[in-house]
Amino acid sequence: MTSQYHDLAKRLHAHQRHLGLTDAHDSSLPDRSGAQRICDLLLDVLFPGFFSQEIVSQDLFTAYRELRLARLEMALVEQVRRALRFQARASGSDEQTAESQGRDQARAALADLAQVSALVASDIEAAFANDPAATTHETIVLSYPCIEALAVQRFAHCLYRRGLPLIPRMMTEWVHSRTGIDIHPGAAIGESFFIDHGTGVVIGETTTIGKRCVLYHGVTLGAWNPTAKDASGTMQRGQDNKRHPDLEDHVTVYSGATILGGTTRIGHHSVIGGNVWLINSVEPHSVVMIEEPKLSIRTRKARPVE
Repeated sequence: MTSQYHDLAKRLHAHQRHLGLTDAHDSSLPDRSGAQRICDLLLDVLFPGFFSQEIVSQDLFTAYRELRLARLEMALVEQVRRALRFQARASGSDEQTAESQGRDQARAALADLAQVSALVASDIEAAFANDPAATTHETIVLSYPCIEALAVQRFAHCLYRRGLPLIPRMMTEWVHSRTGIDIHPGAAIGESFFIDHGTGVVIGETTTIGKRCVLYHGVTLGAWNPTAKDASGTMQRGQDNKRHPDLEDHVTVYSGATILGGTTRIGHHSVIGGNVWLINSVEPHSVVMIEEPKLSIRTRKARPVE
């Protein structure tokens, strides 16, 4: 190995240490391929045959799911162990004790799948009810990005609520890269949620969304002042720092709208029009729209034909 590479490697390592990044040795960190496998197996468990190339006959559904559940548990246990060991190392607590909890934590999380499945089923029904282009439920599962994004986010939210580090965010970022829908695992979303088209939708960590809400593409539910600090100058992080808006039941938000702020609440049965910028709460049954801009339409002078 040349001294040039040796010196460069040391400089790169120094930059990593300066940031306080944990060394990824002894398999202490969850890995991206592992998070992707959890997502793949999750989708296959929820929708046998829809997210894989295998043909699953009706009489083998139960056996197929049991096998995939066993594989999902194995993948989840491995990544949960790594995540808990990372968390223990970062906090200075005992790594072996944390790692031994991995199987129990993973199995407890798998018990949440029945609730996740029921919620995703309600999302499929919402898509069918709200989109006239949806001809069958199978079409929705096979081709609507919101179903894939919501299935992963809803399970990641269960892991997030259990306090598991890293893995929930890795899962939602993986599905974000596939669908263009960016939902933080901390966001709490009610039943029968539909995101039409979906590209460019961003939903922040402390957002809450009620039942039967609809979003269109390009909607942001974000933080108005994400760099807020306390009296000591420390940035406030996590779920306890409420910085994203709340949507009550039956709210519709059209494309390009931006709703910001932890104290912003959209009352039930309200409609937020396209391209609206909103940082204030609105009462139930409100309609918020931008005044229609004036258009200037003129005829271009025809150029002579050469």
